[in-house]
Amino acid sequence: MLDRLNPATEDRPEFVAERWIAALDAALADRSRETVAGLFAPESHWRNIFGISWHFATFSGQQSVVSELLARAAAVNARGFRLDDRALIPRRAVVAGREVIEAVFAFETSNGPGTGALRLLPGANGNSAAWTFSSMLDFDRICDARAGQAAEQSHARDFAAPDWLEQRQASRAYADREPDVLIVGGGHAGIAAAVECKRIGLDALIVDRERRIGDNWRLRYRGLKLHNKTPVNLFRYLPFPLSFPDYIPKDKIANWLESYVDIMELDFWTETSFEAARYDEATQRWTVTLQRGDGPRTLHPKHIVLATSVSGTPNIPTIPGIERFDGKVLHSSQFAAGREWAGRSVVVFGTGTSAHDICQELHAAGADVTMVQRSPTMVVNVEPAQLYDKTYLGDGPPIEVRDILNSGVPLPVMKIAHKIITDEVKRLDVPLLSRLERAGFRLEFGEDGTGWPLKFRSRGGGYYFNVGCSELIADGKIRLVQAADIAGFTADGLALNDGTLLAAELLVLATGYKGPDHLVGKLFGDDVAARVGRVWGFDEATQELRNMWTRTGQPGLWFTGGAFSQARIFSRFIALQIAAIEAGTLPKSSNCKH
Repeated sequence: MLDRLNPATEDRPEFVAERWIAALDAALADRSRETVAGLFAPESHWRNIFGISWHFATFSGQQSVVSELLARAAAVNARGFRLDDRALIPRRAVVAGREVIEAVFAFETSNGPGTGALRLLPGANGNSAAWTFSSMLDFDRICDARAGQAAEQSHARDFAAPDWLEQRQASRAYADREPDVLIVGGGHAGIAAAVECKRIGLDALIVDRERRIGDNWRLRYRGLKLHNKTPVNLFRYLPFPLSFPDYIPKDKIANWLESYVDIMELDFWTETSFEAARYDEATQRWTVTLQRGDGPRTLHPKHIVLATSVSGTPNIPTIPGIERFDGKVLHSSQFAAGREWAGRSVVVFGTGTSAHDICQELHAAGADVTMVQRSPTMVVNVEPAQLYDKTYLGDGPPIEVRDILNSGVPLPVMKIAHKIITDEVKRLDVPLLSRLERAGFRLEFGEDGTGWPLKFRSRGGGYYFNVGCSELIADGKIRLVQAADIAGFTADGLALNDGTLLAAELLVLATGYKGPDHLVGKLFGDDVAARVGRVWGFDEATQELRNMWTRTGQPGLWFTGGAFSQARIFSRFIALQIAAIEAGTLPKSSNCKH
């Protein structure tokens, strides 16, 4: 038994967290349901990111948490739970409006070492109960153990052997081998998946239809920048230089992607279209048809990762009567710059980020701009919008630890936290929002007022980070029309319900993008699409994004995407699962219980 300490010592975060984690370790070893239950609050949550069993899900409520934790911990011999003081000294924090003690811990399982985040609700005499508990396999420790040998000696030279450049060219050619993993889509998500696959020892090839690495950013509209700050968007293993701006311009991030691929020595084929794929149950490989600049190519990877983005394919809706319009019609993905439309009339359909940015660019170029609002939209000034990412901003632990803390927030707690933040953002933005409403702009702030991040996770858009366009709308410098007020289209523009004719030479459809699931049937066939089901959006059973970063109903088919931080955090779990499958310790399909 621990000696009785004075009250000041008992309340110290280090003591409280140490006492709790030791009690959990003992209770799991004893498989004592009563003791484990006493360690978790009635409203507790456990988010398991492949840490204690190969399962990605959040369990909510004391009874569910205790039952699942006992069963899964026993199945993988989870043990050795201990604080990781090197990652984070236990500390007091406020999470979703509640005072907690926050700590990072480590543990062991038969699948490998693990790590996680813990948030305790402190009680009297150093007692506490867990509100949130997260667990994930420790990718870094697993890879370090696999490496096992010294790095290649750069001074040892065989002048008859291929040099570095020749080796890289041969590696990229795939003339005499097949990739373990074919990654379709060369944006940040595909690149993040490739670098983690390579680190764990898998042979991964990225294919992308664009001419140059980074063109998925480089070719977008001229004024585009990332709308969250640089620390949130860091890449694993190679941080941005300190000279990078807070909000990175699209050409700068495009060039960074290109440099990153080169520095990390990732195999990447540009100007390569993915045409079709068929899975062979007998060989456990895909037959993939690609079209390259020099002709067709067939590959037989064991796994395919679809990294074409959750907002990669333009959504071009059917708009009755638009065929009567004689001018030009572009989707926002086709819009390059506003300069050519100086002095001309343009109508932009949509009120999301792309629509606002394009309207602002057109206005700056001297165009006469009208925005058409189809549905209510969240608007937040760009600086207050960063409050949702405050885990990554300011002084604190390194990015690896912040990722553990951030990913350790389960969905129900995230909703509470984001509602509090959204209320604060609305308070900060009252002057702007009031002016927008007076101009006729319809506002909303996400499900139950939870703000933009959950709008992104559920529908991929529906918000705008204001960098000046909202003021132009409020001032009447950009005309605002509601879609319900449009009677129809004419050869020269729009006819409104009040009889007004609105001239236009260009219509821009900033109507968003389709989710990744629509591509599955097109590329893989209806049977595969039916086995996979929906992709993206929250699954009610697991409280996680559907089919993202986890095994699916189709063996060997994976999905990645989302924000830079999501790709950075979760890509390594795709690599871990594929490595386990190839080692024979994990079934290839999610339909197999494990």
